[in-house]
Amino acid sequence: MNRRPVVAGMASARLSGALAHGVLVLASMAALYPILWVLKIALSPGQAFDSSPSPLPTAFSTEHFIAVTTTTDAGGGWLFGRQLFNSLAVAGTTTVVGLFLACTAAYAFSRFRFPGRQAGLTAFLLTQIFPGVVMLIPLYILLDVAGLLDSLAGLVLVYSTTSVPFCTWMLKGYFDTLPRELEEAARIDGASQWFIFTRIMLPLARPALAVTALFAFMTAWNEFILAATLVNDAALFTLPVALQRYVGEFQTDWGSFAAGAILVSVPVMALFYALQKHLVGGLTAGAVKG
Repeated sequence: MNRRPVVAGMASARLSGALAHGVLVLASMAALYPILWVLKIALSPGQAFDSSPSPLPTAFSTEHFIAVTTTTDAGGGWLFGRQLFNSLAVAGTTTVVGLFLACTAAYAFSRFRFPGRQAGLTAFLLTQIFPGVVMLIPLYILLDVAGLLDSLAGLVLVYSTTSVPFCTWMLKGYFDTLPRELEEAARIDGASQWFIFTRIMLPLARPALAVTALFAFMTAWNEFILAATLVNDAALFTLPVALQRYVGEFQTDWGSFAAGAILVSVPVMALFYALQKHLVGGLTAGAVKG
C-alpha cells in the first residue's frame, strides 16, 4: 500500500488547520486591540492622552475608576449609584415589558389567522426602516402631553415600543419552527390555550427568549440620544448619558471616560456569559427545519 498520498493528505490538512488558526488568531487580535487600548487609557494615571500604539500601559492606577464610581451630586448623594440604578431599572423593565408584549404578539402572528395579520407584520417590519432619531420629535411631544417627559417611565415606554417590532419578528420565526402537533395533543388532553402557551410553547422557545431578552436589554442599556434628549435631570440620567459629562467643549477626561465605558460594558458582558448556552440555539433557530 502506497502511504505517500495518505501522508501528503495529512500534511495538507495540518497546513490548512494551521493557516485557519493563524487567521483566527489575527482576527481575534484585531478585535481585542481596541478593547485593550481603552483599558490601557483607563488604567493609566493622570489626564494625558497616550496615543502610542502599544495596548499595554506603562504605569497602572485605579484613580479613574475611583473617580467615576465615587461621583456625587450637589447634595453629597452618590450620583454614580443612582445613575447605575436608573440604567438597571430602565433596561430591566424594558426587557420584561418588551419580552411580554413580543411573546404574546409573536405567538398570535405565528399560530392564528385573523384580519389584519399580514398588515400588522408588515407594519412591524416597516418600523425597523427608520432609526429612532427620526421619531424623536413626535416622541418628545407625546411624552410632554402625557406628562412623562423627564422621567424613567417615559424612557421605558419609548424603549419598549422600539424593541417590540424586532423582538416580535425574531420570536415569530422561532414559534413557526415548533411543531403544531404538540398543541393539538395538548388540546385533546383538555389543555387551555393559555396553558399551552405558558407551559408548552414558552419553555420550548427558551433559546429564542434568551436572545430576544438580551437584545431588548441592550437596546435600553446602550441607548444615548433619546435618553439625553428626553431626560434633563442628572439624577435621572442613565450611565451612557452620564459619560457625556467627561467630554467637554475644550478638553476631555479620557481616563475617566474610558473607565466609565468599561464599567458600562460589564453588565452586558455578564449577560452574554450567563446566556451563552442559549445564544447559539436562539440565533440559528429556524435555519434547519425538517
